[in-house]
Amino acid sequence: MLSYAVIFLVIALVAAVLGFSGIAGAASNIAWILFIVFLVLAAISFFRGRKV
Repeated sequence: MLSYAVIFLVIALVAAVLGFSGIAGAASNIAWILFIVFLVLAAISFFRGRKV
């Protein structure tokens, strides 16, 4: 999940440098959503892994 977020971030950065603002905006939004999903799943995994 995190690797997909990084890939979309790189796509957004390359598109921004080349001047494709629409593609850069869309890719950065997708990267942001994937990063948030990664954080939520990581937190769930961390708390479920504990056996108290």
